[in-house]
Amino acid sequence: MKPDFARNMKLLGHSDQGGRSDGIQVMVSGGYAYVGHLFSCGFSVIDVRDPRKPTFVRHIAQPEGTWSQHLQTYGDLLIVNNMKDVMRDPEMNSGSYYKGSIGDKFDLAAPSHAAGIRMYDIADRANPKEIAFCSIPGLGVHRTYYDGGDYVYASALPPGFSDDIFLIIDIREPSKAEVISKLWIPGMNTAAGETPNWDAKKHRYALHHAIVKGDLACGAWRDGGITLMDVSDRHAPKILAHDNPCPPFAGGTHNTLPLPGRGLMFVVEEAVFDNCEDGIKRNWVYDISVPTNPVSISTTPLPSEEDYAAKGGQFGPHNLHENRSEGFQSEELIFVSYQNAGVRVYNIADPFRPTEVAALVPPAPKKLMDYRPNKSLVVDSTDVFVDKNGLIYVTDWNGGLTIMELERV
Repeated sequence: MKPDFARNMKLLGHSDQGGRSDGIQVMVSGGYAYVGHLFSCGFSVIDVRDPRKPTFVRHIAQPEGTWSQHLQTYGDLLIVNNMKDVMRDPEMNSGSYYKGSIGDKFDLAAPSHAAGIRMYDIADRANPKEIAFCSIPGLGVHRTYYDGGDYVYASALPPGFSDDIFLIIDIREPSKAEVISKLWIPGMNTAAGETPNWDAKKHRYALHHAIVKGDLACGAWRDGGITLMDVSDRHAPKILAHDNPCPPFAGGTHNTLPLPGRGLMFVVEEAVFDNCEDGIKRNWVYDISVPTNPVSISTTPLPSEEDYAAKGGQFGPHNLHENRSEGFQSEELIFVSYQNAGVRVYNIADPFRPTEVAALVPPAPKKLMDYRPNKSLVVDSTDVFVDKNGLIYVTDWNGGLTIMELERV
């Protein structure tokens, strides 16, 4: 297996994940990778103790009609999201999921899916054991952030809201886990009579997720831009600042990584349509040294060794390594999955002039797991996790799990 392009990076190993080669979020803990699936329902466990020969261990299904593409690990706890599998809805297949608010696009009166977070004990890393399910009525939980402690930070669409909002869940007793607070951009609480000051048929204001460092939560709201939120009181979080570069820029804010030691935040937008139909998406560096006044100060260079916009599939960033406490941590090196342009590594030592220092584009997948019509057989690097040893784990919508490492930077 040879990469299509590599600079300062090399491939080590690959797994087709037991034939379920679609993957979104990946976490690595104790020598095992946990991969959430987009099309295959459930998640898979892969033994990566030998990164050159990763071995599929098992697949754990979720309830029928349920998405579980995102997951989190810390210590012996694994948290898996449960929400409606919207990709199997004919309207969503047309791209409606990304165009405007989705709260009124589903009839949730008689849900045919599980909605909430499912928790597993992974003390035996190869054999996750379900210990609790926290039900959160509505469309379900899209994504969570958990890096230890008493609280899970989630995005979810409960009844009465136009789209995904910010929730804090107390999990001190997993069997009695409960939502203790909610926060949203004003205009999203339709049940309370709020109305948006944006075009809700064109722009999707929805929390993808928030990354929390200490008492600061940085939220990515798709076409709604970014928020900085004070979560020092977990029962009463509050918005400190809201900034939105869309328009004039293309929107789709997807990841917001605070770098508290430097007073910075790295922001990733998501390309959601093939052939750049939704415009050119970017990575941004913000100065958040004054949390009430975030200021964008630079963007990263676009991959340029090939015409990726004409390659087919989706060209643009998607996710980043979140500097998790059990993984690799750096406030200068940033790892971003870049869909048909593979993985990109940036050095932001000078935050005003970020540079790309390494890249690797895996080969195209051998088959499509994506059942939607007219999809290209092209690489789609989706998520990235970096372990304490610097090994890089990358998922693909169709191409399985790839393990790589930096050669030099």
